[in-house]
Amino acid sequence: MGRAGATNARPNCNANSSNGCGNNSSGSLGGSNSNTQQTSSDSLVIQDKLKELFHLIHQCQEEKNRSEHNLTNIAKTHERMQHEQKLSPYYKTKLKGLYNTAMQDAESEAELLRKALDKIADVRNVRNEKRIQAKNSVSGKYHPRSDRPKETIRRGALMKMLQQNALTLPLWIGKIGEKPPPLCGAVPADSNYIAKVGDMVAALAKSSDGDENWILAEVILYSHNTNKYEVDDIDEEQKERHTLSRRRVVPLPLMRANPETDPDALFSKGTLVMALYPQTTCFYRALIHEPPKNPQDEYQVLFEDSSYAEGYSPPLSVAQRYVITCKENKKK
Repeated sequence: MGRAGATNARPNCNANSSNGCGNNSSGSLGGSNSNTQQTSSDSLVIQDKLKELFHLIHQCQEEKNRSEHNLTNIAKTHERMQHEQKLSPYYKTKLKGLYNTAMQDAESEAELLRKALDKIADVRNVRNEKRIQAKNSVSGKYHPRSDRPKETIRRGALMKMLQQNALTLPLWIGKIGEKPPPLCGAVPADSNYIAKVGDMVAALAKSSDGDENWILAEVILYSHNTNKYEVDDIDEEQKERHTLSRRRVVPLPLMRANPETDPDALFSKGTLVMALYPQTTCFYRALIHEPPKNPQDEYQVLFEDSSYAEGYSPPLSVAQRYVITCKENKKK
């Protein structure tokens, strides 16, 4: 699998090869005013949510200060016990009360943090909706099947955007005993799941030369009548829209899994996956070399590559966002 010039153009990712991966008119004045009003409304919504987030963060800090004071009392009580070298009924009762308070403080702080994370997710969703609206209204009233030219993004900016998207993917923080939901890390989507407009997906699409490639794409719409997606190739140089069946579209993770608390929600070492090759917009088959060890870590993967004697590339880093279950390529 040749990788030369990967930063300048999409490498060949023929799904039928051993290295492929086969085995996201002008408008009327009234419309313009409507769009302006919608943008203003969205900005106010974001502003309100950011104010609520600011208030929650302050509450979190206050709760943390309160809990630290209680933890200090616990430490001092243990010091007195060690000094007196005895555990009297008084100390037993006092410690029990202090520990109960500490647990309640921790639960309160965790609940506030979850609310803050939910508020951040709300802001992300509103901003994403604004992005979709802006994209769709560039040429006036949007028709999903229109052949209008897409706004071109320079390749360097696109790669940076994809990296930032992976870094800011929300980290799932569950309660004790709560299992990660679908599309968290390696947890697959439900069988009846339909990706939303604007979501990024891996799509098995046919190029102009007839080759099938697993590409990074954006969902434009889903038709319940035909059970098919319309997706845009995220690579602006391709400027292609594809109509694909559900089995040719794989949703990307919507949340990162925390390796420290939910290691089972990650692909384990040796698992065959599809991963986005660095600095490209194409998915290739790969083996997990090392899963992430902390929330900030990326996977280390070995891409199938016949140019290496072992048949695999050296370990390369790929974010959780762009590592998905390997899909076998079946011809219709």
